[in-house]
Amino acid sequence: MELHLKGQRLGLDRPFLMGVVNVTPDSFFDGGRYDDPQRAVEHALRLVEEGADLLDIGAESTRPGAVPVDEREECHRLIPVVAAVAKAVSVPISVDTSKAEVARAAIDAGAVMVNDVTALRGDGAMVEVVAEAEVGLVLMHMQGTPETMQKAPRYDDVVGEVVQFLTERARWAIAHGVARDRIVLDPGIGFGKTLQHNLDLLANLHAFVHLEFPVLVGPSRKGFIGQLTDQAVEARAWGTAAAVALAVEQGANILRVHDIGPMKDVVRVAVAIAQRMSAGVREQHA
Repeated sequence: MELHLKGQRLGLDRPFLMGVVNVTPDSFFDGGRYDDPQRAVEHALRLVEEGADLLDIGAESTRPGAVPVDEREECHRLIPVVAAVAKAVSVPISVDTSKAEVARAAIDAGAVMVNDVTALRGDGAMVEVVAEAEVGLVLMHMQGTPETMQKAPRYDDVVGEVVQFLTERARWAIAHGVARDRIVLDPGIGFGKTLQHNLDLLANLHAFVHLEFPVLVGPSRKGFIGQLTDQAVEARAWGTAAAVALAVEQGANILRVHDIGPMKDVVRVAVAIAQRMSAGVREQHA
C-alpha cells in the first residue's frame, strides 16, 4: 500500500510513526511547552532524530472541552512553525486543522498533508483546498465537537457506526476530487468515546484495515489509558506502548504519538512478532 502526498510517495510496508508538535497553550499533554516557534522547531528536530517518519503540527487544541480558536490566531501560531520546520527537516509535514484557509497557508509553507478531525465537515471549502493542492488527507471520526464530545457519547454499535462514517466520508472526498491514494482513515480514539468505545475500536482495528485505506491510530497518553492505569497524563507512556503494540499487530499503518524514541522500539518488536504470527498461520495452512 502507498500513500501519495504532495510530490511524495510513502510505501507503507511497515508502520510509520507520526510525531506530535502542538503549538498550543492548552493541549492536554504538552500545551504551552512548544508555543514558542523556536522551541517548537527544536522539538520537531528532536522527534525526527528519534525516528519520526512524519510530523503532525497543530495550533488549535482538540482535547475534551477545548474552545475553538479563530482562523487568524491559528495561522499566527501555526504558519511560522510549519515554515521553519519544513526548512529544517526532510520528513513529510502534516497540519492538524479543520479550517480551509489555515490549511492553504500551511500547504504554502510546506505541509503535504491535512489532518482534519472533522473529516471535512468543519469547513465546506476544505475539500477543494486539499484536492487542488494534491496533499494527503486524514479523515477522523469524532462524535460532537471537542467542547461537547465527552458529554455522554452514545453508540448502538461503535465499530459499525465508525466504519460506516469513515467509508461515507472517504467516498464523499473522492467524489469531490481527492484521490483515493491520498486518503488516510482515523477511528478517532478519545474523540467522543467512552472507555469501552475506545477499547472496542482498538480491539477491532481490522475492520478499518479491511476498508483498504491506510489507517492512522492516535492512542498516545489519552484519557482512556489514565482510566485503565490510574496514571496522570505524564505517566501514561507504558499504557500507550501497549495500545501501540496491539494496533501494530492488527495492521495500523500510522501511529500518532508524543514519545517517538520509545515507541520506535515498541513498533519494531511488535512488527517482528506480528510477522512471525502471520508466518505461523501460513505454515499451518500450507
